[in-house]
Amino acid sequence: MSQGPRSGLYAVSTALLAMSRHLEVRDVLKTIVASARELLDAQYAALGVPDDHGGFAQFVVDGVSDAQWKAIGPLPRQHGILAAMLHEARPERLADVRMDPRFEGWPAAHPDMSDFLGLPIRDGDEVIGALFLANKNKKDCSTPADGCGFTEDDQELLTILAQHAAIALTNARLYERSRELTIAEERSRLAHELHDAVSQKLFSLRLTAQAAAALVDRDPARAKGELHQVAMLAAEATEELRAAVIELRPAALDEDGLVATLRTQIQVLDRAHSARVTFAGHGVRALPAAQEEAVLRVAQEALHNALRHSGAGRVDVTLEKRGPSTVLRVSDDGSGFEPTATRTAGRHLGLVSMRDRSSGVGGTLSVESAPGKGTTIEMEVPGG
Repeated sequence: MSQGPRSGLYAVSTALLAMSRHLEVRDVLKTIVASARELLDAQYAALGVPDDHGGFAQFVVDGVSDAQWKAIGPLPRQHGILAAMLHEARPERLADVRMDPRFEGWPAAHPDMSDFLGLPIRDGDEVIGALFLANKNKKDCSTPADGCGFTEDDQELLTILAQHAAIALTNARLYERSRELTIAEERSRLAHELHDAVSQKLFSLRLTAQAAAALVDRDPARAKGELHQVAMLAAEATEELRAAVIELRPAALDEDGLVATLRTQIQVLDRAHSARVTFAGHGVRALPAAQEEAVLRVAQEALHNALRHSGAGRVDVTLEKRGPSTVLRVSDDGSGFEPTATRTAGRHLGLVSMRDRSSGVGGTLSVESAPGKGTTIEMEVPGG
């Protein structure tokens, strides 16, 4: 095989181990692309996962900056050589991709590419992705005609990588589906408990309130007794509902930990909303279960406020180690509010609940906001 700076058995082993460390599909895709680019010493690498509509459900690149990627524009469609790899399921190794009759050009901001190597990623008979590289880095190579592009050995090496990439990607998909099933089962369990406990209490409460209303005029003393019963039933229903909600610890926290759970949820929010939602985690280790759940709940509440009520165009979430504590920070550039002057707004935005969650695990919560100046919510808990 090619004797590049990352060639050989060690390099292959390193790439395969890197792929096996991740369970999230997006992380697996990024690792595959980075490993392929480094292993074959290429300038650019990309991996596309097709959708059912002639485009790509996911498309990951390596070697292109964020600014370049943004300038390139929308994701590519399945056409030309990309389509050939996906639909004909065969490798493509070209001395100059621009000379191929299937080449249809690229956007103005797209980097210039010449030598090209692409392979389908297959799970049995199904093509689940296309992995391709461009512009092999090699000294003393002036043009593709010099025979300095990708070799047959490179293709063989990428074939091995693609086979293991298929396994890693399939495992990641199965993991995500199993987690979705776990969440669905937990929701079903909670719904069942709510129906059996709280719903019956609420039904009794309704009947008792109706009885009290019928007795108000002709027997005020009995009506008063019925109203006491209403208050008692309402308190019991509230306690049972609170107990059910507290018991519903997010399954992802136990499986992935706080940092990975936050990152995944924020990636979903970023895709689902027009606002840009980012996450950064710095040096945070595992926290006690109660603290992790409290931090997650506060983050969810703050994100809900920012995305639903503030009109923010950007929301940034950070989780970092600060001295002996762990600090969650959620900042948005939305409309903001006056924290000291709007007591009802504080309740509307869940600030009371967030403060209760923070103090319940020995932490503190601070809020910085002003009309037109956005909002920053910071939660600090000991440990981590």
